[in-house]
Amino acid sequence: MVIVMKPEATESQLREVISKIEELGYKPHVIYGATRNVIGAVGDERGKFILQSLEVMEGVEAVIPILKPYKLASKEVKKEKTVIPVKDILIGGKEVIIIAGPCAIENEEQIIHTAKTVKSYGAHILRGGAYKPRTSPYSFQGLGEEGLQLLKTAGEIANMPVVTEVVNPVHVDLVSEYVDILQIGTRNAQNFELLKRVGQAKKPVILKRGMSMTIKEWLMSAEYILSEGNMNVILCERGIRTFETATRNTLDLSAVAVLKEETHLPIIVDPSHATGYAKYVGAMACAAVAAGADGLMIEVHPQPEKAFSDGPQSLNFQAFAEVMTKIYQFAKVMNRV
Repeated sequence: MVIVMKPEATESQLREVISKIEELGYKPHVIYGATRNVIGAVGDERGKFILQSLEVMEGVEAVIPILKPYKLASKEVKKEKTVIPVKDILIGGKEVIIIAGPCAIENEEQIIHTAKTVKSYGAHILRGGAYKPRTSPYSFQGLGEEGLQLLKTAGEIANMPVVTEVVNPVHVDLVSEYVDILQIGTRNAQNFELLKRVGQAKKPVILKRGMSMTIKEWLMSAEYILSEGNMNVILCERGIRTFETATRNTLDLSAVAVLKEETHLPIIVDPSHATGYAKYVGAMACAAVAAGADGLMIEVHPQPEKAFSDGPQSLNFQAFAEVMTKIYQFAKVMNRV
């Protein structure tokens, strides 16, 4: 249920409604709006109509059933677009936010050099993997905490927020000490214990789409994070698995348009993982901006041919500069800068 408060409702009245929701056995989530506040009450669906009694309370304008299975992610709860601040960056605002960096953090020189370079070309946020869930157990698995330390140092030197993937619930607190944004990768998009754990963290979360997920399943995974109290979720389309073999995955840009209708959460696109080939990244990045994406996540490496992970889809510095020029020109035409 959504409890819509009157525009003139006081903070005291809001607290009383929250207390009553808890008394009835439901979990309240307050969403503060520009003109009025709403409270999402989530819990056992079987007895939800008992919440209709809240309509008689002072300050309450209406109690409305949420029809979507993803309650807190739905626009039924929040019509205004969610904008997530990360230091001085706003994800979900007017500007197209660029997240760039290597798939895996390999050494100090590599990550610091990359950070300085992508920042100089206009990137806003630095990415880099410290823990790498790989298909093969013999592939490079990441540097772990050493990688986290290097990522944080590189971000400080380049004056950029940083993001990395967390793969284990027991690592959430450790990773949170070093980064500004937590990332859930495609292989963990339905790891519900991990989703609940990052939902309890205080950091924004990038949730990548599972490689075989429907949009509904993806939003339900987001709901796990939101239901734990973390409302700062960023969805990331990174391609889905289809019968096509010309690209690594099939980039589903229609998902961006659908999500703009279904949810208030910001949506970014990863053209690197979607295509699997550096030569396609620029075109798909521009296409993602045209589809309405709030940002892009692009893999960049000083020497892709020597990368420990995902070299074929990583841009070298010159290619990244060229792609950034195209993205900026395209975003400018669309009034997104």
